[in-house]
Amino acid sequence: MRGSDIVRFTSRSVLAHRMRAVLTALGIAVGVAAVVLLTSIGEGVRRFVISEFTQFGTNIISVSPGTAKTMGGSIGVFGTVRPLTIDDAEALKRVPYVLDADPLVQGNAEVEGNGRKRRVTVYGTGPMFAEALRFPVGQGTYLPPDDPRAPRAFAVLGSKMAHELFGKTNPLGASVRVGGQRYRVVGVMAPKGTMLGFDLDDTVFIPAAKTLELFDRDSLFEIDVVYEENAPAREVEDGIRRVLGARHGDEDFTVTPQQQMLDALGSVLNVLTFAVGALGSISLLVGAVGIFTIMTISVRERTGEIGLLRALGAERAQVLRLFLAEAVVLSVLGGLGGLAAGGGIAFLLSQAVKQLPVSYSPLFIGLALGLSAVIGLVAGILPAFNAARLDPVEALRAE
Repeated sequence: MRGSDIVRFTSRSVLAHRMRAVLTALGIAVGVAAVVLLTSIGEGVRRFVISEFTQFGTNIISVSPGTAKTMGGSIGVFGTVRPLTIDDAEALKRVPYVLDADPLVQGNAEVEGNGRKRRVTVYGTGPMFAEALRFPVGQGTYLPPDDPRAPRAFAVLGSKMAHELFGKTNPLGASVRVGGQRYRVVGVMAPKGTMLGFDLDDTVFIPAAKTLELFDRDSLFEIDVVYEENAPAREVEDGIRRVLGARHGDEDFTVTPQQQMLDALGSVLNVLTFAVGALGSISLLVGAVGIFTIMTISVRERTGEIGLLRALGAERAQVLRLFLAEAVVLSVLGGLGGLAAGGGIAFLLSQAVKQLPVSYSPLFIGLALGLSAVIGLVAGILPAFNAARLDPVEALRAE
């Protein structure tokens, strides 16, 4: 029996029982559709989160006060943590490969301008913040390079903040009050949108030293060190530890390379995507039971046909291949149908809910199709083996 004969025989068998074939393939289709839909949403969420964290670049190392090491108990009474200062940020600029070390202070304050008030997030930064973190200025300029310890009272508004306070009026040169202190507007940032729920457009940026005064703090929230694109990150990290360790007398700070954080975050999101895909693949087990049941019934219904094939000289291995091929065809047809259904539903969801990130993963799509074929093969083994074992004489007698 040639391969073309197996294909012809299998095709006719499937077409002869269309309704049964459709119902059998439907179980696999539901499972594949669930896998494709869930993994598409999971992959979309993974890419969305990664893009949110990388929009400011990946060549960034964050330095925050305090150490993340666990020492077995609190040292709050007997030990102190030296705050991160603007002088620390200035010192880090001298580390090899470092382009900028930007001090960052964050708080919430009321901003008043043009007769309107609004409570927003206030960011205290250095003059290179916008350039180093790829945050373009829409109008005017960013904070000027003043003395970082005694800067002038200048402010840069987020695009939404400028619109809420001044409407269509040009805010450049206008005065605003941030926490009761007066500042002159020198720039408006270009629209940036949100990052993980934080609206970067409804903000105001002022010098870091002024923000420390405003919120009565002695420590920076963090220092963002931006280094050259192709520089060895490990050397930059070691340089940061060396400089700050010498200034503080101890490593009472935490150094977090963004790439390390992205790798850890990506690993977690990959596991979550795989987990939701695995949950969806449970439906494939139901499809496998359906194929096993239908193929078992098919063997019993076609006992005479099997006997005739054996009487005409078909070998057991050939009969085995015939029924295995039919099981695989049913599962693959179901897999293709499920792929189309899952992809279609994911597309419709992305159009109906614009905020829902959807991204198709070729890996998971290939795994779903491959798994559907394997399930068909495994589910069809026992019925096909039973068909191949039939005695031709007994099979013909059953007819």
